[in-house]
Amino acid sequence: MRRSRIAVFVSSILLAAGAALTGATTAQASPDAAATGYVALGDSYSSGVGSGSYISSSGDCKRSTKAYPYLWAAAHSPSTFDFTACSGARTGDVLSGQLGPLSTATGLVSISIGGNDAGFADVMTTCVLQSDSSCLSRINTARAYVGSTLPGQLDTVYSAISAKAPNAHVVVIGYPRFYKLGTSCIGLSETKRKAINDAADLLDTAIAKAAADHGFSFGDVRATFTGHEICSGSSWLHSVDWLNIGESYHPTAAGQSGGYLPVLTSAA
Repeated sequence: MRRSRIAVFVSSILLAAGAALTGATTAQASPDAAATGYVALGDSYSSGVGSGSYISSSGDCKRSTKAYPYLWAAAHSPSTFDFTACSGARTGDVLSGQLGPLSTATGLVSISIGGNDAGFADVMTTCVLQSDSSCLSRINTARAYVGSTLPGQLDTVYSAISAKAPNAHVVVIGYPRFYKLGTSCIGLSETKRKAINDAADLLDTAIAKAAADHGFSFGDVRATFTGHEICSGSSWLHSVDWLNIGESYHPTAAGQSGGYLPVLTSAA
């Protein structure tokens, strides 16, 4: 009888252990636990324009090994890493050409998008080449777009990401303020610089709200770039470069590693 009880006791332990192991196996096989791939979407601020070391196969998208997505992947070794961010991308480009790698196995998505939709390049060209009044007029047009049209476009992109990668934690990365104010600086007037910064704030506010509406995290880079704006003496952003106009107003390699990477790392 005593031996029989011991046998039953041992059998119970083995069954419990088996159930625990089976449960662990089931948990590991669940979509959430398996979702450890990383997909980096977005525009030139995510592809790494301005930081050099471009991946030759990325062509005009100019994806860089010094861009924050590449740096994060190198540091954290996700199960898969797909880098589809592309210079010049707008919301429609993300929808049509960047979402392919997303799946139930995607655990992390990062994206910066919206600046090109709002006409960022044209705003900066106008402000560099034309008068204060022309600059302010162009900025006001961009602000109206951000207020009326951009939220719907962001909503469409974010909904598509959620549909294709339902297990992913999505980090939406914003844009920095471009200029340090209240200091002497060759180039744009203080009036232009302040208007550009205010427009960047408006854009970040719109993006942050759209991200929050979808339950996404917003990565605010304005704090990390404080003290490293153009005219700061320690800029992590390229000012206008007539010899390489495409890199103007984009983060340097230091801006990617010191301004963007910590924000993604904190939010991921």
